[in-house]
Amino acid sequence: MVRVGAIRYVLGALLSLYSLTLLPPIAVSLGFGDGEARHFLLTLALTAGAGLALWLPVCRRRVELGRREGFLVVVLFWTTLGVIGSLPFHFSPHLGFTDAVFEALSGFTTTGATVIRGLDGLPPSILWYRQQIQWLGGMGIVVLAVALFPMLGVGGMQLYRAETPGPMKDEKLTPRIAHTAQSLWLIYVGLTVLCALAYRVAGMDWFDAVGHAFSTISTGGFSTHDASLGYFDNPWIEAVADVFMLAGALNFGIHYLALHRRRPGLYLRDPEARAFLAVVLAATALVAVLLAVLGRHPAPGEALRYALFQVISVVTSTGFTTDAFASWPSFLPIFLIYISFIGGCAGSTAGGMKVVRVLLLLKQGVREVGRLVHPRGVLPIKLGGHVMSETVVGAVWGFFALYMAATATLTMLMVAAGLDVLSAFSAVAATLNVLGPGLGEVAANFASVSTAGKWVLILSMLLGRLELFTLLVILSPGFWRG
Repeated sequence: MVRVGAIRYVLGALLSLYSLTLLPPIAVSLGFGDGEARHFLLTLALTAGAGLALWLPVCRRRVELGRREGFLVVVLFWTTLGVIGSLPFHFSPHLGFTDAVFEALSGFTTTGATVIRGLDGLPPSILWYRQQIQWLGGMGIVVLAVALFPMLGVGGMQLYRAETPGPMKDEKLTPRIAHTAQSLWLIYVGLTVLCALAYRVAGMDWFDAVGHAFSTISTGGFSTHDASLGYFDNPWIEAVADVFMLAGALNFGIHYLALHRRRPGLYLRDPEARAFLAVVLAATALVAVLLAVLGRHPAPGEALRYALFQVISVVTSTGFTTDAFASWPSFLPIFLIYISFIGGCAGSTAGGMKVVRVLLLLKQGVREVGRLVHPRGVLPIKLGGHVMSETVVGAVWGFFALYMAATATLTMLMVAAGLDVLSAFSAVAATLNVLGPGLGEVAANFASVSTAGKWVLILSMLLGRLELFTLLVILSPGFWRG
């Protein structure tokens, strides 16, 4: 049986905790005098009220979260965030319900797809809010809660398993899961501060520097300008973005170990990190050569600059742009969409299938070829010198099958919703991989997508952010038995 009291307790506590994050936009609104403070205050009151209404009746009970409750809390919380987080967008810039929910969930899931035109004219507090919700969603509000819940007597392992990306979710960096969450958030905050300082030195003002640091470390991709980072046309700003997008897409566990042991060489000893960097370098070389040869950016230095930035932005699922890659020549636009399926490393803020899964899929493919040659041979799959269990390998294959099935099904639904095939496929890829920009009709924004199509893409964003299993498991009959 699902313990409803435990779900109410944790969901109420999470909503109450989230309501406090509305204080910074209020401060920004008051500082700039943009008149939006009352909208954020109303949202804060509604969120805190809903949270306390759920939490107070059960606050004296002892809370024990099982696996079922963990999955339900995470799905319910992220869904609720889409509604509550949409309120500021509904109040100003007066988006309709569907558009407001789309924008909010695009932020929280770090997708970075937008339905808003004219970002440069929005009130500063709304711009801040868009950037902030990506930052909160990047590491995950639930993971932050795991760090704080011991004070409330709530165990967080089940929440951590349901929230954390990657195929090996039982691994802990420290003996206690709360300490793990705290360590990850400290690194996340530290990288954000460094990124903001670097952006400021590179030429941004403080408002843009902090806002873009939020969306860079979270690999979210929202910007305060319609032209994204292309607005600045500054190679130093792009270099800062390159470095910190890569940092956000690397496993935060490796960040922790490298800092804790003071051994930066651990990055290159990790097979997933090496493979990830190899993909970036190989893709950059291919794109740079074609940009130069095909005349889009004939100067080699310029071709390398645009290729490196866009490849990193896409493969990390950040989605910043400095050039309209949808109009790049030959197969380059679809190539960039393809590599977004690889994504970043497990345990990072990036989307996609994750590099470790792709590595295991390739190794499994090689093993199957080997079995044709040596039918009786014992051919274990190794990663970093460690033999991977068949359970993990099987889970990766199951994830891949579901990911491809979800891509195909959602693409057909988007075609039915009115998009052409290329726009439909790229819209699904952009949302399922939490990338942001697509091709065709959704190259610049998603404002023209029909209402039905936007709800399909909202589902796609949730599936991508929660990595399919977390959302699909609650739909299985077995989840509700026993």
